[in-house]
Amino acid sequence: MATTVQLPVEGHLPSLEGATAWLNSEPLTAESLRGRPVLVEFWTFTCINWLRTLPYVRAWSEKYRDDGLVVLGVHTPEFEIEHSVENVRRAAKEMRIEFPIAVDSDYAIWDAFANRYWPAMYFADAEGRIRHHRFGEGEYDYSELVIQLLLAANGAGDVDRGLVAVDAQGAEAQADWADLRSPETYIGYERTGGFTSPDGPTLDGDWTVEREAAVLGAAGGRITHRFHARDLHLVMAPAADDRPVRFRVLLDGASPGADHGLDIDEDGNGTLSEVRMHQLIRQAGQIAERTFEITFLDPGAQAFVFTFG
Repeated sequence: MATTVQLPVEGHLPSLEGATAWLNSEPLTAESLRGRPVLVEFWTFTCINWLRTLPYVRAWSEKYRDDGLVVLGVHTPEFEIEHSVENVRRAAKEMRIEFPIAVDSDYAIWDAFANRYWPAMYFADAEGRIRHHRFGEGEYDYSELVIQLLLAANGAGDVDRGLVAVDAQGAEAQADWADLRSPETYIGYERTGGFTSPDGPTLDGDWTVEREAAVLGAAGGRITHRFHARDLHLVMAPAADDRPVRFRVLLDGASPGADHGLDIDEDGNGTLSEVRMHQLIRQAGQIAERTFEITFLDPGAQAFVFTFG
C-alpha cells in the first residue's frame, strides 16, 4: 500500500523564528530540522478538536522518534487567556506533552504557514518540503502512513509498519459523532449569534458579556443550554485574581448522577480553579436532548465557549 501513495510537494517549511518562547526544547529552526522528517501541529490548549488528536500525535512521537521523526507542537492561542506561557506550560505538563512546543502568542508562525485551523498538521520531509497536511480530526491511519513514507524515504529501513493502538480516555476520547448534533457555541459577543435563539445558551444573573467571554459580577449567576451530544464541555477561567469559583451543574433540573463529566461529582459539584476546558457532562446511557444548567456560587467566573463530543 505504501509504495502506491504519491505525496505532492505543497511548499517548504516556513520560518519558526517568530516563537515567543520554547518548551521542552531549545529553539528550533527550519534549517536545524533539515535531515529529519517533521510533523508540525498547530494547537491551543482549550480546543476539544485538538485534544482528541493528541493521543495519536503523542503515540507517533513516542513510536517514531528513534526512527528520526520530530514532532513539533505550535501553540497559537485562540483566547487571550491562552497567551500566558505559564498556562501553556501547565497544560502541556498535565497533558503529558514531551515533544518540543513553539509558543506562538504573536501568530508569527501561524501566519508564516498561512494557517487558519486548530488542529492543523503539516508533514515535511527531510529536505524541509511539506508533503501533506491535515486540517481537523480524523484520517489517523493515513497520517501515520505518511509518516512511515517520509521516514522510509529518509533511509529508516526498519520502521515498524504497524499502526499505533490508541486507547483514548477522558476528554481525549473520540466524539460520539452519530449523536453529536450541537454545534460549538461561543459566549463572548465577538463570535456569538446572540442569546435570543431558543437553541442558544441563556444567562441569568450579573453577567457582563465581553468580547471573548461572559464574566460574572456576583454569586448566583447561571447559564442554561439545551444540547444533544454525549459530552458537554465548557471553557472557563476563574476570577481575574485567580480566586477559585465553586459551581453546581444540573441536568434536566436534577443532579447528573452517572452522567457527570470528569470535572464534577455525581451531585454536580465542581470548583473552577484554572483556565482550561472543563468536561461537565458525559451521558452514560442513551444519548438524548437534555437541558444543561450551571450555577456559580462565587463571583468572577469567566465562560468562553461550549463544545461537544
